[in-house]
Amino acid sequence: MTVVVLLADPPRPGLRFPDLAATSPLSESEAAELAAAMDKDTMRAVERSGADLLVNYLPEDLLPEAHRTEATPEAELRALAADALEDVSDVRFEPQVGSTTSARVGNTVTHLLETEEEVGSVAVLLGNTPFVTRTGIDSAAMKLRTNEVVLGPGARGSVYYAGFTDTIDFTDAMAPPALNTLAELARGAGHDTEFVPTQPTVETGDDLASVVAEVRARVAAGRAVPESTTALIEEYGLVVDEDGLVRQ
Repeated sequence: MTVVVLLADPPRPGLRFPDLAATSPLSESEAAELAAAMDKDTMRAVERSGADLLVNYLPEDLLPEAHRTEATPEAELRALAADALEDVSDVRFEPQVGSTTSARVGNTVTHLLETEEEVGSVAVLLGNTPFVTRTGIDSAAMKLRTNEVVLGPGARGSVYYAGFTDTIDFTDAMAPPALNTLAELARGAGHDTEFVPTQPTVETGDDLASVVAEVRARVAAGRAVPESTTALIEEYGLVVDEDGLVRQ
C-alpha cells in the first residue's frame, strides 16, 4: 500500500505562500485562498488514485504567534477535505512532528515505513502545485516498485513530490535545492532514484504566472484542469501578458 502524505499548513493569510502577495497581483488573503484551492485539487487527485491520503498538518503550537486563530489547523483542513472529497471517512489527519520541514518529512516517512507493516511506500506532496493528478500518483507508485526514491521536480530545484520505500538521512533533506539534496542523499544511502514529470510550483509571482499560463492553455485546448485552482484564477481574472501576471 502507498500512503500519500499532503504536508499542509493551514491556509491562513501570510502563512501559506508568504512571498506571493509582494510579488503578484494577489493579496495575502487571496494567496491563502489559492493555497486552499490547490489543497482541494490535490486531495481529489489522491482520492481518485489507488493510494491512501494522510493530511499531515502543522499544529497550532508550531505556528508563528501572528498566524494563530481560534480555529484549529486540523479543523480547517478537515473542512477543506469535506468540501473537496466525496468521502472523508478514510482520510487520516495527523499533526506534523519536528522543528523544520526536513524533520517533519523525515519523521512522517520513517514512522509510516517502520511502524505500519502494510505500508510499502510513502509519498510526500508539498502542497505547492495544483497539477498533481490521479494518473501521476499511480505512475509514481509504479516507479516506487523498482526504485527506493522517486522525485517530482518543481521550479528552481524544488520538489512537489518525494516518494520513498526506504529511509535516507532526513536531517537536512529539504535544504534548497531540495531536488539535488534528496537525490544526493538517496545515492549516499545506496538507493536508486527515478523521476516523474516536472510541474510548475508556486512560491513567487513568477511561479504563479507559469501556473496561470498552463491552466489557461489547458482550458483553451479542452484538456483536464485542476478544478478549484482554475475556478479561482477565473474569479480573480488572472492572465499572463507581455508585462507578466496581471488581472483582467
